[in-house]
Amino acid sequence: MQNLSEQEIVRREKLEKIKALGIDPYPAALYPVNASAADIKQNYKEEVLEDGTKNRLNFQEVCLAGRIMVSRPAGKATFAELQDSSGRIQIYVRRDDICKDEDKTLYDTLFSKLLDLGDFIGIKGYAFITKMGETTVHATEFTLLAKCLRPLPSVKTDAEGNVHDAFSDPELRYRQRYVDLVVNPKVRETFVKRTKMVNSIREFLNAKGALEVDTPVLQSIPGGAAAKPFTTHHNALDMPLYLRIANELYLKRLIVGGFDWVYEFSRNFRNEGMDRTHNPEFTVLEFYVAYKDYFWMMETTEQLLEKACVDSNGKSTIEVGTHMINFKAPYKRISIYDAIKTYTGFDVSTMNEEELRNACGQMHIEADKSMGKGKLIDAIFGARCEYNYIQPTFITDYPVEMSPLTKKHRSKEGLVERFELIINGKEIANAYTELNDPIDQRERFEEQVTLMERGDDEAMFIDQDFLRALEYGMPPTSGIGFGIDRLAMLLTNQASIQEVLFFPQMRPEKTE
Repeated sequence: MQNLSEQEIVRREKLEKIKALGIDPYPAALYPVNASAADIKQNYKEEVLEDGTKNRLNFQEVCLAGRIMVSRPAGKATFAELQDSSGRIQIYVRRDDICKDEDKTLYDTLFSKLLDLGDFIGIKGYAFITKMGETTVHATEFTLLAKCLRPLPSVKTDAEGNVHDAFSDPELRYRQRYVDLVVNPKVRETFVKRTKMVNSIREFLNAKGALEVDTPVLQSIPGGAAAKPFTTHHNALDMPLYLRIANELYLKRLIVGGFDWVYEFSRNFRNEGMDRTHNPEFTVLEFYVAYKDYFWMMETTEQLLEKACVDSNGKSTIEVGTHMINFKAPYKRISIYDAIKTYTGFDVSTMNEEELRNACGQMHIEADKSMGKGKLIDAIFGARCEYNYIQPTFITDYPVEMSPLTKKHRSKEGLVERFELIINGKEIANAYTELNDPIDQRERFEEQVTLMERGDDEAMFIDQDFLRALEYGMPPTSGIGFGIDRLAMLLTNQASIQEVLFFPQMRPEKTE
């Protein structure tokens, strides 16, 4: 039995009264909307002529629909605010205009007594400007489109712009995002900016001749990254499957198959913890380009991100927290060994695994026996260095142990041609000159199996089919993966990944 609040009971009683009037509170018919609140505010103007009359410019009958967010009854008329997807606009509803004959039930009973804040209505009418200078729609027809049975949070903004009774509890906002979007307009702006950012990236890649593709979400081998996968079972085939942790190996198969530049916005899944920068389900952009290397990829990354920032914010600089970040190229470049030496004083370039573990101990960085050389160096960089890089910075030339899918450096022994892009102290992108030597790749995978046997549950599986693909020959290739959610956090100035995901993962809701 559903437990209803007093307000919910009252709204359901109103619902029954509406039905008793012969009015369908949830009509299925098409409603002929031809204007939005923003359209009317932007385009409607009035000109006062010499004789004092008003010449309505851009005048036309308008039909719009949305939620009632404010209602101010004044006798036989009501001023209200209607909210649609573009914003709010004031409406003016007068009893005699919507009830032209003797029967005033539509206004006296339905509009005045049975409607609530949050109800969807449609109105037809014409625009005018009030004596207070506010663009308003004078309703000549009114239709109930959907009854709201739960009261919306009563968020109020005063004349100075101060918000009172804000709907701000993150637990409620993320769990009930639909309410959050209705009562907090800036939340909507965040997601609009995110879409502009994604569209800008697509435009950039398409203009370069890249081909957008789709690759499998259910995979027999969770390859392409060092991460713990989610597992499932395919009943018909009676076999285990994994939700993808990355799409890298499939995209590189397409390079083997003859495509020169492919990209995918992919939903990835990693069975790991949640915090302000991690969600178990997230979006990544990966693209792979034949006949290129990681130097070319750095320049391309600079161009792509500068365009995305300008297209979503109107300029190449953006305020993020207390920092002003500049996305204009070029970006600083520093090797991971130099970064570690700069911020810890340790030269880890010649250290073996045991020496690295001792160095971690001296720096009070947790290091267990399952961690190989690569993970130990990664732990040092993550704990002592990463957060220092606020402006876009390429961290380059990683040790081979950290990068099982990356080509060995052409001139530096023991390193690979890889970079990570760090912005505002967080990794935003990871890129390689791709390893295309199938024999070397097999040996790297086998080293990962050794780490798995030591207890590293994020070590990579051996993907025999990917090795077979490489044996058919993959041209020199460069690839990159961008964390789209983290990039959206930057370009919308949000400190939490949950703010840029419509429906972030949540713990089960507590029930009474």
